[in-house]
Amino acid sequence: MTFLAIDVGNTRLKWARYAFPHPSAPVLAQGVEFLDNIDKLSEGGWATLAPPKHMLGCIVAGDAVRRRVEEQMEIWDVAAQWVVPSAAEAGLINGYDHPTRLGADRWVAMIGAWHRSFGAGPARPMVVVMVGTAVTVDAIDPSGKFLGGLILPGHGIMLRALETGTAGLHVPTGEVCEFPTNTSDALTSGGTYAIAGAVERMVQHLRSHCGVEPKCVMAGGAGWKMAPSLSLQFELVDNLIFDGLLELAARRFNGN
Repeated sequence: MTFLAIDVGNTRLKWARYAFPHPSAPVLAQGVEFLDNIDKLSEGGWATLAPPKHMLGCIVAGDAVRRRVEEQMEIWDVAAQWVVPSAAEAGLINGYDHPTRLGADRWVAMIGAWHRSFGAGPARPMVVVMVGTAVTVDAIDPSGKFLGGLILPGHGIMLRALETGTAGLHVPTGEVCEFPTNTSDALTSGGTYAIAGAVERMVQHLRSHCGVEPKCVMAGGAGWKMAPSLSLQFELVDNLIFDGLLELAARRFNGN
């Protein structure tokens, strides 16, 4: 009863095949492809995979990319199922004004982060940070209600915006430092501290709202870059989207 989880972001597709659809399932195979190369999956990374019984995916890249992924899945007799955020699922309540308009990656990541905290003492408010092409900073109260969140550009978008709108800033990536003395370090430090500031401000908001110190969970391809620049405690998680997909799959495919 193997299960295929797919996470399609703005830049890459990540996939993992599990022995069964449950958070405790062992990983049997996994891989990653840039979106430009996904048309080769059926002849590449997926060519030797045994057909999965179930598939659940999270996609933010748009309908055209989704169709390309589904075309690659035609080598198997499995229905493609994609997460659409709802008003409530897997113990979380969606407080977005229009729940279905919340990004699927944000919803799945919050579900994954929320369930990682079970068994670790009393429920605490939580800030979930995804650092990728874009950065999202989302708040959950102790009852499991998503209160709202921030969206801001990732490092790459910030630098490209400055290069496009400002003359003379075509410089290589620099280092993060407290007092930058060259343009490269100034650009890198500015972008990093902008993201760090958004995270720390959301933690302040949630602490004030709930009266309890929030837990901060960070994930995403560029999460490790932020780690040295945050002045608060946080947990860095490698595959938060897959954690969320497994929680959802356990309920959808196992009847839990």
